[in-house]
Amino acid sequence: MGVVRRPVAAVAAAVLAAAGLAVAAAWAPGDPADGRGGAGGTGGAGTGAAPAVAEPAARPAAPELAGADLDGRRVDLAGLRGQVVVVNVWGSWCAPCRAEADDLERVSRQTRGDGVRFLGINTRDRDREAARSFVRAHGLGFPSLHDPDGALLLRFPPSVLNPQTVPSTLVVDRRGRVAAAIGGSVTEEQLRPLVARVAGEAP
Repeated sequence: MGVVRRPVAAVAAAVLAAAGLAVAAAWAPGDPADGRGGAGGTGGAGTGAAPAVAEPAARPAAPELAGADLDGRRVDLAGLRGQVVVVNVWGSWCAPCRAEADDLERVSRQTRGDGVRFLGINTRDRDREAARSFVRAHGLGFPSLHDPDGALLLRFPPSVLNPQTVPSTLVVDRRGRVAAAIGGSVTEEQLRPLVARVAGEAP
């Protein structure tokens, strides 16, 4: 019996490995060295690649994200279920984050009436005041979870979000699944059609 089981186990392992490679190919994280590339076949700003939206059956569930925002108020991603949520990872020390911030705020304002909400994850800023200064400078109207140690980022599978790639942007659908992701900075022109497509899906 042992002689029979070993080949079966080997075949099963090969099938699982192939499935894992398929998932990894669909959700390849960006390269932290150049801030480009992204999950779901998306590209960072300046790459010319059109961001893609994953088919519903291929979308992984977003992890639980809850904690205090930059002003100490509690924020919970689960409380936004039923709305499309754009999750943006940023830091006040990050030059590409500064470059994309105004575009993010414009899309946030323009899509709010469509049931879209934005949620930031501020990472590696030990000093909340530095992060708050960033928010004021760019007039950001959406809340950001304070995540100085990157603990919230580590809740995502690395195939969906590379915790070393800052900025990164995810679009979470109304059922709490990650529909699209971009590793690296994003422009209004890239983000708007992504959000519109996910917001236009049936609940």
